[in-house]
Amino acid sequence: MGACNLNHSQQDVRQKFESQKAFLPTALSQTIDCYLEKGNSQETLNELFHLLKKYDLSTQEEQESRNEKLKQVML
Repeated sequence: MGACNLNHSQQDVRQKFESQKAFLPTALSQTIDCYLEKGNSQETLNELFHLLKKYDLSTQEEQESRNEKLKQVML
């Protein structure tokens, strides 16, 4: 993921998640949904946003890589 100087709000991340939800594996989608219910650091919000950004346009290999990164962020 490229570096981005923008800070994304909890609402931005929620909207991005909702737009990509149908493309995510069900179990991961449920985990992200629960994770976004609690407050998260700005760094975490930014990372989640960029992992979700254009998820639907990524290759299957890239999606699998992002899935692993998403899981690591939420640990």
